Amino acid sequence: MTATSTVTTPSALAPARGPWRTALADLARDRTAIASFAILMLIVVVCLLAPVYAHYIAHTDPFQSNVSGTTVVNGKTVPVLAPTTSGLGLGVTPIGPTGDVHHYFLGADSQGRDVMARLLYGGRNSLLIGLSSALICCVAAALLGVIAGYFGGVVDTILNWFFDVIWAFPVYLLAISLSVVLLTNGLRLGPLSVQAGSLWLPILIIAAVYVPYVARPVRGQVLALRGREFIQASIGIGGSDVRILRRDVLPNIAPMVLVFLPLMAAINMLTEAALSFLSVGVQPPAASWGTIINDGLGLLYTRPTVAIAPGLMVVITAVTLNLLGDSVRSALDPKARLRGAA
Repeated sequence: MTATSTVTTPSALAPARGPWRTALADLARDRTAIASFAILMLIVVVCLLAPVYAHYIAHTDPFQSNVSGTTVVNGKTVPVLAPTTSGLGLGVTPIGPTGDVHHYFLGADSQGRDVMARLLYGGRNSLLIGLSSALICCVAAALLGVIAGYFGGVVDTILNWFFDVIWAFPVYLLAISLSVVLLTNGLRLGPLSVQAGSLWLPILIIAAVYVPYVARPVRGQVLALRGREFIQASIGIGGSDVRILRRDVLPNIAPMVLVFLPLMAAINMLTEAALSFLSVGVQPPAASWGTIINDGLGLLYTRPTVAIAPGLMVVITAVTLNLLGDSVRSALDPKARLRGAA
């Protein structure tokens, strides 16, 4: 008998997957990540369809007062704001949730506006501010953190002083102070001009106050990379700073910044809701979940849905973003994968 042997050639081996493809494959197998992403996309799509709901289903203008309007409940025409029957009989009580998507599904606020339509429109602004400010914050923080950690010296000292100045203030106190000033005068920085009522003001304010929270970890990561052998080898062979940053530093900090993105989006949404609740965030006639909670503050005992509905949306969206961020961190962290395999 003749013994035969099989030699496995490199071409017969399965091609190795890169770290990004491995992370995507891990996310695709993570049920929590899939469920969180699906819920987030559902919220985004439903909020984007706010004009469709307001104009073609509810037939209402969520930004115009309707104090003398009427609606249909169980086939009967009733006023949107009914006279108060308790106490001295002064004031009016908005109609409560009807369960009918065509007629005040979640009821009305104190000005007779459809809460459901305002909830969807408010979600558009809350998501826009949360996601946009998180993106601006992470990009700016990554840039400043890389510059501080890589170049060191005077540059690092100046940027650290800048981070310390921002970090010395409580986040909400700093955001409120900037909002009060900029909502009065607007923002003008050379060719850049932002009007007082623009949504760009809360976006830029929230992004700015959270820059140190992302830049500090990025700087620490770059400092650790700066002493690694492959960086020192690139410097030793005369590689330019731009080439080293582009090919060696940025790819290694990208996973950290990507993990921060959904987490900062959740934090920024909560900050926007707090600022809008205090009337220093989104300004009328625009709406956000924070402004709707403020609208429902005086109706907590009679029509709590006005405040509870946007509050629940803030909680659900923030929890979804946090769960998604945790899943992204687990997928991009090699140590987490090793712990899972063990």
